[in-house]
Amino acid sequence: MFGATVRGGRPVVTLTIIGICVVSWVLQLTTAGAWTDQWIFAPSVGQDEPWRFLTAAFLHSTTPLHILFNMYALWLVGPFLEQAFGRGRFLALYLLAALGGSVGVLLLADPLDPSWYTGVVGASGAVFGLFGAIIPVLRRMGRNAGQIVVLIALNMALPFLVPNIAWQAHVGGLVVGLAIGAGYAAAPRERQRIVGWALPTAVGVVLVALSVWKYSSVSYLALF
Repeated sequence: MFGATVRGGRPVVTLTIIGICVVSWVLQLTTAGAWTDQWIFAPSVGQDEPWRFLTAAFLHSTTPLHILFNMYALWLVGPFLEQAFGRGRFLALYLLAALGGSVGVLLLADPLDPSWYTGVVGASGAVFGLFGAIIPVLRRMGRNAGQIVVLIALNMALPFLVPNIAWQAHVGGLVVGLAIGAGYAAAPRERQRIVGWALPTAVGVVLVALSVWKYSSVSYLALF
């Protein structure tokens, strides 16, 4: 229905992402924080080291519950979306949702507030992007997306009950996932290939532009 190549076997991309996150988490535990410090994202360092926008999504807190929850959520929806969109489009969705999570943190951070210097880690932004993308997919298939909507609502409420959760990353990833998922799902069959590369490119450009605008506005304010 969505133009993906029908494949059997294991969800290679989903398993690879899980594997990278697990290996990265082990390195976090065994390097006394050095691995985390090298790749963590904070708005204060993102301009000079932009790769951190993405690498932070492959880090987690040292508490096992954090990585277990994110990898379980990824395993719940990842294989389905990977099969629906195909490996390339699914990977683009995941990485852009992860990037969108960091951009969400940046846009909602105040340079005069500790949030500008607070590091964030976790695949939650990317996972929320998958949650967002699956809604238009299910609707296109004529299936009920109510359970996913309830799951999103519950997880969006969680930061108000549990401290130290970057809800800004959840919002950023969710918005990106909804946009890309809706585009993939609505594309006519004859344009699925074009949409498959043009939409992620456009979303990536928008995310970069928003980041440049935010840092430019902060630099401008610093002059006064």
